[in-house]
Amino acid sequence: MRKIILAGNWKMHKNQAESLEFVQAFKPEIDNTDESREIVLCAPFTSLTVMSKNLHGGRIKLGAQNIHWEDKGAYTGEIAGGMLAEIGVDYVIVGHSERRQYFGETDETVNFRLKAAQRHHIIPILCVGETKQQRDAGETENVIIDQLKKDLVDVDRGNLVIAYEPIWAIGTGDTCDANEANRVIGIIRQQLDNKDVTIQYGGSVKPDNIDEIMAQPEIDGALVGGASLDPISFARIVNYQ
Repeated sequence: MRKIILAGNWKMHKNQAESLEFVQAFKPEIDNTDESREIVLCAPFTSLTVMSKNLHGGRIKLGAQNIHWEDKGAYTGEIAGGMLAEIGVDYVIVGHSERRQYFGETDETVNFRLKAAQRHHIIPILCVGETKQQRDAGETENVIIDQLKKDLVDVDRGNLVIAYEPIWAIGTGDTCDANEANRVIGIIRQQLDNKDVTIQYGGSVKPDNIDEIMAQPEIDGALVGGASLDPISFARIVNYQ
């Protein structure tokens, strides 16, 4: 059975006080949210501990935005799976296009990070997607299939979430047409032995397009950027109709 997962990626936004303020405003908005919908907040590292204490025992799951593949070592600025697990992190984003674009992330390091997350019983959210140039050249399917082949080597497909994030739609205001997102996510699912993997859509998801996105049969949730920074906006997304 495919789980519906709606995750907010705060990126490099919100200090500890702002994170708590969000949680306090957001919680009442999901009192009546369908219990079958998993809600995840992927916060900056500095907010994870204070959020963990405030979310403990509740229905909101805690997510991190990166994880290193080694359990310890001389990796300045990185964070290990054991450190995340210790403070109750449930999910971690791996291979986001911004990590690939700005910080030299490769399919090989994405693969290492996925396995590290699973080793520490943290569910990874693997991001895949094409650039505008690749889409215009008709390479969308080949690019994504190639990413999946390399990223998922020896990865447990039963402990995984995938997010299809067309890079040209992230933070641009351009949303991939819902039917096209559904088509690409169907292609992603065809590459998987486990057809119950949750596959989200990400890329300029907003309150005014979430209903159409979630009406698509292949789409099992959303990875939300800017619209997850406001508690009322994200609540509307979580409470899609």
